[in-house]
Amino acid sequence: MTATVTRTTSPTSLTLIAVAGPLWTVVSLAQAFTRDGYDITREPLSVLSNGPLGWVQILNFVVAGVLLLTGAAGFRSALPGVWVSRLVALAGAGMIGAGLFVMDPVGEPLSASSYGHMLAGTTTFTALIAACYVLARHYRSTRDTVVSLVAGTALLVGNGWAMSGAPGGPLALAAGAIVAVLWVSLAAARLR
Repeated sequence: MTATVTRTTSPTSLTLIAVAGPLWTVVSLAQAFTRDGYDITREPLSVLSNGPLGWVQILNFVVAGVLLLTGAAGFRSALPGVWVSRLVALAGAGMIGAGLFVMDPVGEPLSASSYGHMLAGTTTFTALIAACYVLARHYRSTRDTVVSLVAGTALLVGNGWAMSGAPGGPLALAAGAIVAVLWVSLAAARLR
């Protein structure tokens, strides 16, 4: 006797993920380009969580994280295996943590909150990189496989560049994070 497993996609869950990446990107970049004194080539997007308008970036992290975390089940029902779903959920939990633990301004001594933020960010970045690589295995199209690998690698390189302290590191990290989260969102949108 052979059992057939039919997976049904969860359009609502996948829509949550499809919204998370563009929302986080637009809100982050809008602040980066309009906040007085902010320089994306010298300061990570996380620094936007400081000051009178810091609540906007804090809320941005938390909302995007909740969307990823709650929408992750959509990948579980749309793709074989559990890893993309688990990794996207982990990235969402990390984004929530990044919102709850605020990064200190550049040049100030690091507080416990900054260390919490860095741990949450590392969790998010690692999970997004891995999710892009695992997604690459699910594509039949060479183009989609390559784009998925490039998205994960962009975040890997951007994070490494930023952690090295090299000039432009925060910009490289922002670009890598944006590419990876937008690719995960696009993958979810295409599976709906």
